[in-house]
Amino acid sequence: QVELVESGGGSVQAGGSLRLSCAASGYTYSSYCMGWFRQAPGKEREGVAAIDRDGSTSYADPVKGRFTISQDNAENTLYLQMNSLKPEDTAMYYCAEFLSRGPTCYYGDYNAYPDFGYWGQGTQVTVSS
Repeated sequence: QVELVESGGGSVQAGGSLRLSCAASGYTYSSYCMGWFRQAPGKEREGVAAIDRDGSTSYADPVKGRFTISQDNAENTLYLQMNSLKPEDTAMYYCAEFLSRGPTCYYGDYNAYPDFGYWGQGTQVTVSS
């Protein structure tokens, strides 16, 4: 069983930065992708970023150039560096381990195969104007 635990959320002013971490434990599959998605109150979930085991990345348009996903395979930890934060980035952020539909890890596929994916409990990010 895989367990994902997020940390690093908080409250910042617009223009500020946060770094989210996701510690993974249990058996992890080399064919799986790692990524982040978020959900704001009253809005649908949306994928944010994804990374494959070789380090190739995928980002949603709203966060391109501001967010960076990375991983430390030795420590089984996933990161999301968030810079130039905006109020519209306010959401609960979740870490996910998942199978992608295609040959590369796509940020939008975090829920493509729910029976073969794992999510954490989330960490809250609040950006004030």
